[in-house]
Amino acid sequence: MASLKIPAQVPSPSDDSEQLRKAFQGWGTNEGLIISILAHRNAAQRKLIRETYAQTHGEDLLKDLDKELSSDFEKVVLLWTLDPAERDAFLANQATRTSGNLIIAEIASTRSSLDLLKAKQAYHARFKKSLEEDVAQHTSGDIRRLLVPLVGILRYEGDEVNMTLGKSEAKVLHEKIAEKAYNDEDLIRIVTTRSKAQLNATLNHYNNDFGNDIDKDLETGSDDQYLKILRAAIKGLTYPEKYFEELLRLALNKMGTDENALTRVVTTRAEVDLQRIAEEYQKRNSVPLDRAIDNDTSGDYQKILVALLGRDE
Repeated sequence: MASLKIPAQVPSPSDDSEQLRKAFQGWGTNEGLIISILAHRNAAQRKLIRETYAQTHGEDLLKDLDKELSSDFEKVVLLWTLDPAERDAFLANQATRTSGNLIIAEIASTRSSLDLLKAKQAYHARFKKSLEEDVAQHTSGDIRRLLVPLVGILRYEGDEVNMTLGKSEAKVLHEKIAEKAYNDEDLIRIVTTRSKAQLNATLNHYNNDFGNDIDKDLETGSDDQYLKILRAAIKGLTYPEKYFEELLRLALNKMGTDENALTRVVTTRAEVDLQRIAEEYQKRNSVPLDRAIDNDTSGDYQKILVALLGRDE
């Protein structure tokens, strides 16, 4: 379930855009006003605010936010204000240029087929090339062989499952993993092409028939980058809430906060399943996610994160 909370009576896009304009005027920026508006509007409402702001003031709201804000608060506001497809396109492009292959796998595996298609269309529009083209250009070897089809294939989204196929492909996966043939063509084909429902059925057979979760068999302690990406893709495809819980657990730790990961998870999942992720986080860590965020962040950055998490201040 989404964590985003929208008021019962939402002001018009014109009123919201005027209030945002006021937040930029005078001595200093009114960050609280920005949070009270943008952190309580869904994607369609934010898009209308941006359009109305541009029509009324002849300026781009994102550029004005960029001028007025700074640091982690600026990053989270800008990412959140983007349309989800634009946001994914932006994150994917950043990832291709910074060896962020795990983020590419995350986007490809945790989005629905339609959302991934929209992100690739937004990528076309903004960067004048395909996501697959950039992923292929900036990767090589086994990582390229895994990531290009992972982002390129339009998966079937239905619930239909072939249990006989699932059992046979579980056997294929087990054999290849036992041989440490992690880059095997059939293994990559199964992970990158099967529907999420079919893949879940296959991995249930894997667990039942061979007594181990596939993640454990994929050398969890290994630092091999390809294996990390493969494990991330499988977990993202089959248990996205567990994937994001682990990401948040690693981002919120005593060794220092990973603000980039924290910002990415909150902004990309608040309208999707952040409430379920928060429940998984509390179950796994015995601490509410909002309290963990309180302990690791501060100021306006902390305020907008917990607002997107759905907490009433």
